[in-house]
Amino acid sequence: MRAHRPDPAYNPAMPEFAKPLILFIPGKNPKPAADPHRAQLYRCLVDGMRRSDSDCAARLQAHPEWFELLAWNELFYGTSRKIDDEIPWVDQLLKKAGPTGQDIREARAWKTRFAWILYNLADRMPLLIPLIANPAIKSTILEIRRYFQNENGIGRRIRQLLQDRLLTAYASNRPVLLIGHSMGSVIAFDALWELTHEQTSPVKIDMLLTMGSPLGLSFVQNRLLGSDGSGPERYPANIRRWCNISALGELTALDREFADDFKKMVSLGLVEEIKDYYKGVYNYFRDEQGLNVHRSYGYLVNPVAGRVVADWLRRVLAGSGPVLTSDPRN
Repeated sequence: MRAHRPDPAYNPAMPEFAKPLILFIPGKNPKPAADPHRAQLYRCLVDGMRRSDSDCAARLQAHPEWFELLAWNELFYGTSRKIDDEIPWVDQLLKKAGPTGQDIREARAWKTRFAWILYNLADRMPLLIPLIANPAIKSTILEIRRYFQNENGIGRRIRQLLQDRLLTAYASNRPVLLIGHSMGSVIAFDALWELTHEQTSPVKIDMLLTMGSPLGLSFVQNRLLGSDGSGPERYPANIRRWCNISALGELTALDREFADDFKKMVSLGLVEEIKDYYKGVYNYFRDEQGLNVHRSYGYLVNPVAGRVVADWLRRVLAGSGPVLTSDPRN
């Protein structure tokens, strides 16, 4: 990665509203300490943007302070993992130009499709959850359940971390792109709902980008804050635009079309648009356990995510124009 250097097109004396905030909410499982974890996520996002818009990638690389991490995992799990275990795999990911033939074959493998069928049944009939053999699937459901149960107020405390950061950004008049990966997208949805309906806060984020999100699951939708309400009471009203990205072979993102699940948000005027990107999207992150189509590093390095973020950043820095100026798959 090139050394940090000033962006000649950026004036540090410009008003605060011109300084974007890309805030990343990670998914479940213990994570490395906040600073080294953020550094690796940032590397991947810059590289994903470089693959689709090198100019915008250079802008973000020149201003690492525009990218922040909401480190909630240690609060939830009480532990962290070593970043040294992850850096070699991130290095390998960044060397790849795209998915290999093996990556594509494994993402499309019959065992993945079979697991998808079992997961779908468990989503519709929760009594089947104990019978699921896949530990990753079972862990996802059980840990999301723990979050919703809010034992010792843990769910509320995590959401407060996010709300406090969004309120600070609002006070500084900074446009926000909120990225929620996996369980992080559930935390984002609930936190934004609370800001709308319990705190009546004026906070509004410019874009929500969800990746590998379980928000399409019936199990999740029936437990979200506001799920017992009707009409606009069911949804947050502080998201300007929403983009969702799901990789082929994903099991956590069982239902990959949010424009259908949350279409009432559009018809009620609560969000301008919801766009889904999943056709031909591959997450080709590998580690010692093999291909992992759900890891956040693999999502961020993907040019689809890179294009979504780059188009948002370009619009914000220009002060006008559409969020998505092109199909990020091209």
